[in-house]
Amino acid sequence: MENERAKKLIAKYLKGDCTPEEISLVESWYLKETANVQQDIEEPDYSATEQELWAAILAENQKKKSAGSRAYWYAAAAILLISTGLYFGISPHHTFQQNELSDYSRTDIHPGGNKALLTLADGSKIILDEASNGAIARQSGCLITKTSKGQLIYTIQSAPDAAAGLKTAASLNTIETPRGGQYQVNLPDGTKVWLNAASSLSFPARFSGSERKVKLQGEAYFEVAKNKEMPFIVNSGKQKIEVLGTHFNVSAYADESKIKTTLAEGSVKVSLTDNKLEQQILKPGQQAITENHIQVMPADIEEILAWKDGLFMFNNEDLENIMKKVERWYDVKVDFQEKDLREKHFSGTVSRFGKVSQILKTLELTGSVHFKIEGRKIIVVK
Repeated sequence: MENERAKKLIAKYLKGDCTPEEISLVESWYLKETANVQQDIEEPDYSATEQELWAAILAENQKKKSAGSRAYWYAAAAILLISTGLYFGISPHHTFQQNELSDYSRTDIHPGGNKALLTLADGSKIILDEASNGAIARQSGCLITKTSKGQLIYTIQSAPDAAAGLKTAASLNTIETPRGGQYQVNLPDGTKVWLNAASSLSFPARFSGSERKVKLQGEAYFEVAKNKEMPFIVNSGKQKIEVLGTHFNVSAYADESKIKTTLAEGSVKVSLTDNKLEQQILKPGQQAITENHIQVMPADIEEILAWKDGLFMFNNEDLENIMKKVERWYDVKVDFQEKDLREKHFSGTVSRFGKVSQILKTLELTGSVHFKIEGRKIIVVK
């Protein structure tokens, strides 16, 4: 796309005058098919655009607090479009026509949101997205409150009585997010956990003994409160994670053979539950991939934590994995018309908070894949 056309589109975006299709183009930033595309693209002359947009970006940043998250998108979209010079990731060998995009106006699907089910130690259940804000329960000397921002907070108020204290370690609370759901829980020790869609976390209402043990299924990001006397243990399927206080992400979905643990800050020890001799100590920026053994690799922290910040981010990722994330977040089923479509690779960034058409249309811009929506089923076609 020529520089002048890009300037006009971004100017419309900064003013809030874009159509939904144009918003999808800008907020998607850079998404292109990497397979079979040559990388010898000549960098365009965008210095004039950069100077003009910086002024607009600075002005928008001043209004961030009052304008909300959209101001962030305005600035970030402009910055990334300038820095990539690849305008929306459309293949240089593909001439884009507006009518190539499918019409999803009647079949579009809304994104997920803050939804979760809390099961207390006595078996009672609370649907958090339907519960009123404020105190919702008390257990083992802890007050459990719900906020308007999708947070569940456990606050220690008093010591439990002797009988309750004996039951604390065995009695677990469980928070579960459905497909199309996410939630944050602040545990009684001060640890913060962000749950992605189709995930669950089991934990005591009050930690006791020599360890702080939790059980995870699905994906979560942890910011563990430091306590050298009481290690924090995360059990997830075939692996165990032990930390004292650190930030890390765990992806342990039942429908995926590999468990991925990514360290953002501090240090963690990853071991196999059935073979304690096999263990690895991770450093920041590393990922442990656990299957039959533990393999440690460098990790793209920004990409892996993008979901927590409201983004889909792909780096040469195959379409099958991309659509798994779409399935969980939009609560849909995805069918591939042909097997080879699963293996196409894409890179880019798309907002998680747009309708599903936003990501589908952005992928369609490559000219190599198209989609049909039938109810809550997405069919991938050529």
